[in-house]
Amino acid sequence: MHGGAESTILEVRREPGIARLTMNRPQARNALSRALMDALQRALDEIAADPTVKIVILGARGPAFCAGHDLREMRAHPGEAEIRATFAQCSRMMQSIVRLPQPVIARVQGPASAAGCQLVASADLAVAAEGAGFSTPGVNIGLFCSTPMVALARNVGRKQAMEMLLTGEMVDAARARELGLVNRVVPADALDREVDALAALILSKSPVSLRIGKEAFYRQLEMPLAEAYEYASAVMTRNMMADDAAEGIDAFLEKRPPCWPGQ
Repeated sequence: MHGGAESTILEVRREPGIARLTMNRPQARNALSRALMDALQRALDEIAADPTVKIVILGARGPAFCAGHDLREMRAHPGEAEIRATFAQCSRMMQSIVRLPQPVIARVQGPASAAGCQLVASADLAVAAEGAGFSTPGVNIGLFCSTPMVALARNVGRKQAMEMLLTGEMVDAARARELGLVNRVVPADALDREVDALAALILSKSPVSLRIGKEAFYRQLEMPLAEAYEYASAVMTRNMMADDAAEGIDAFLEKRPPCWPGQ
């Protein structure tokens, strides 16, 4: 998770149990160029295969979190094949975040627009600074935010999602929390402290149960009710057979902190 040309546009920092991915195109408001998406995809693929990483924090440099697709780059390569490839690349990356075994926290310090809003919606959790904003403004330029819509509509209610998509208006951080797009909103100077506290809380849990639970959460969402219960029951049975569950239950019954196997 080091080196290469992508290191200039994506900073990857490792700490015990944590991988911090920081988009670093502040002059372009961290727009998702093909190169930045490629760098993010490589980092996500490496993290997915690395059991030492327990949680991922996705952030950005500069005043904006992410302005969405790099429209200047797309207009420079306007062929249908190139545009199709760009959207396919972005869709794959967003799905990689959802399918990543580790939880992902979006650290949102500024505006997140279009595919930037999609990034936030694709993350498992999101903590925003009070000055952050969220929008799907494609309608303003004749390009409806159809792919950001997929993630947005899985986070907020239909009417609220359609209002954002049809008007293109910016939603402030407080309203985004009301809608369920972000978990917590804090003053800008408390953002890192809040993100780190949330990460530390999750890191204290069983890594086995976190991986099992994240996968099960997203899979059951796409199932009918009865099928979801059948699937979840099978998952919970498998989880119950894990050493982490035995240790966690024994620790609870013995009124002591758990000591997770392998940690």
